[in-house]
Amino acid sequence: MAERFHLYFRGSAIVAVHPHFVRSHFKQFVTGGKKLLLYERGWMNRWKPSVLHEGEGNIRNVKWRGHLIAWANNMGVKILDMISKQRITNVPRDDISLRPDMYPCSLCWKDNLTLIIGWGNSVKICSVKERHASEMRDLPNRYVEIVFQFDTEFYISGLAPLCDQLVILSYVKEISEKTEVECCARPRLDIVQPLPESCEEISSDALTVRGFQENECRDYHLEYSEGESLFYIISPRDVVVAKERDQDDHIDWLLEKKKYEEALMAAEISQKTIKKHKILDIGLAYINHLVEKGEHDLAARKCQKILGKNTELWEFEVYKFKEIGQLKAISRYLPRRDPVLKPLIYEMVLHEFLESDYEGFATLIKEWPGDLYNNTIIVQAVVDHLKKDPQNRTLLRTLAELYTYDQRYGRALEIYLTLRHKDVFQLIHRHNLFSSIKDKIVLLMDFDSEKAVDMLLDNEDKISIDRVVEELENRPELQHVYLHKLFKRDHHKGQRYHEKQISLYAEYDRPNLLPFLRDSTHCPLEKALEICQQRNFVEETVYLLSRMGNSRSALKMIMEELQDVDKAIEFAKEQDDGELWEDLILYSIDKPPFITGLLNNIGTHVDPILLIHRIKEGMEIPNLRDSLVKILQDYNLQILLREGCKKILVADSLSLLKKMHRTQMKGVLVDEENICESCLSPILPSDASKSFNVVVFHCRHMFHKECLPVSNTVSSVQFCNICSAKHRGPGSAILEMKK
Repeated sequence: MAERFHLYFRGSAIVAVHPHFVRSHFKQFVTGGKKLLLYERGWMNRWKPSVLHEGEGNIRNVKWRGHLIAWANNMGVKILDMISKQRITNVPRDDISLRPDMYPCSLCWKDNLTLIIGWGNSVKICSVKERHASEMRDLPNRYVEIVFQFDTEFYISGLAPLCDQLVILSYVKEISEKTEVECCARPRLDIVQPLPESCEEISSDALTVRGFQENECRDYHLEYSEGESLFYIISPRDVVVAKERDQDDHIDWLLEKKKYEEALMAAEISQKTIKKHKILDIGLAYINHLVEKGEHDLAARKCQKILGKNTELWEFEVYKFKEIGQLKAISRYLPRRDPVLKPLIYEMVLHEFLESDYEGFATLIKEWPGDLYNNTIIVQAVVDHLKKDPQNRTLLRTLAELYTYDQRYGRALEIYLTLRHKDVFQLIHRHNLFSSIKDKIVLLMDFDSEKAVDMLLDNEDKISIDRVVEELENRPELQHVYLHKLFKRDHHKGQRYHEKQISLYAEYDRPNLLPFLRDSTHCPLEKALEICQQRNFVEETVYLLSRMGNSRSALKMIMEELQDVDKAIEFAKEQDDGELWEDLILYSIDKPPFITGLLNNIGTHVDPILLIHRIKEGMEIPNLRDSLVKILQDYNLQILLREGCKKILVADSLSLLKKMHRTQMKGVLVDEENICESCLSPILPSDASKSFNVVVFHCRHMFHKECLPVSNTVSSVQFCNICSAKHRGPGSAILEMKK
């Protein structure tokens, strides 16, 4: 649909038709030249002209939009309001030195109220506004305000709006490098963002048109088609059509500049709007570009994103990497789940690593699931390589993992034990291989005795204690580690081996021998005593002698072997035997240091006088005075403690006596439900008028007076027969009821 059209005739006339000329009642157009003439169709379809403006030189440009007509002549730019038939503004040209015929004015309407003027190298954006009623007087009801104004670097040949930006066709002159003479250059098509006093250049393109060297500023024109974003650059020999770049154009430019990553990103962002390009094609071109540049690792990494789940493309790329000897580069990025490639692809990569990089091969075997490739083929390949290098730990470890994938756990376990690999215990637990390790217990213990013992004890139901002890028979040090941990867990489970453990503790772990003897209730004391005496283990022998009841021999050993009076005193305190104290005093009486120790510690257990009387006259005893002072202090402390205890006892007794008295003073309920404990008849007579005599004890047992047996004691206090017979303590009578 044509909203308007303009015809340019250099040196003759300019024509602008009404914006709605196609409608029958808007048959109007204006022409330029010496006068601005308005033609209207009248009677008999004849065109009637009327002069709108004249007298200011040739009119070289006219634009009609809505009810406003803008035109440019030698003096400036005018705007006419067709409703009021009034001219509402005059915008004078800035540079009067430029010939208006050589540098004509460019006009375009951005909308019904915004006019853009370009003249020389100056741009003005004018806004038509309504004048307030109070300001009108004799003025037009509209006025024009210049909202943006800026200068450009080159002369303007044409203008067109592009959203909030401007498209400017510029006439360019430059100095020739050869002749140093100013000459015409190729015209430029610029997109600028207007600012209040300047502009920001968004893009700039130099146009190649034929004969641009001979063209002048007036030889170029710029027209545009609204709604289609099409711009027509008209020169004497060419018409160039420009359109706003879309994402396809942008991607074309990026690909041309080999900016593949940016092109791929742009395509992903605009995948719904691009029509010419496909993301996959751009991605494949990007991969090829990286391979050509030698960036194989980056190319392989991009395959993950670009190839996605397309197995055919994946396999094609893998073979391409194989051809250039870069299978290792792509190995880390091969898909392992959704999708899964053919087993041959993974086997090909594994063989590549196996030939040149054992560590890389081991890493892939560990990372890749075992179902990606034919496990039997890879196992055979590893076995073949081990024939050349049987002790290669990396290959052995990898072979064990392959056996594990293949559920040949026994073979995997043998390799792990040979390698002393940390995963051996995890393998046993995960696959329940306890039946396979019954003859490998020594190997496990040698590898890590702590973990091995914990595993064996945690699985006694699968490998019995007896089997473990039997397997460790030739390795007593390991046998001791196992039995010691077993004893720590349960003192009774391994009781049949406690006799054996005495020798094991004595040989390999003496510090734990005494705790074992104390905690065990199953070890034979005679055997233990024999072993300890043979090895001269004094502390253990002393303990065993005391436990066997031979405390005097134990004390003698402490005094003679250890010569430790403090330990002897501690031993005597534990036994709490007067005869031991007597032996200790007799042994110490001629040894002053021992006497000092006894004086310092004996006071609370034995009368110190017994010791003091036996000290020979004239014997020098170290720190005797301090020891005697301590004895006196201990004695005074005992006296104070006894007096304090006596006071507490008296106070408690008095309190309890008062409580008992209050209790005994309370009444006891007697009703028809109570019975005589002797005759078992109701304690109260059915006939309340009859007399009765009842005895009630503090224990709440009740008797008829006549049912109580006659007391044989002189005391008048009676006791409950029932409580006395049960030895629960007699209950004296608290109440005798008579009527």
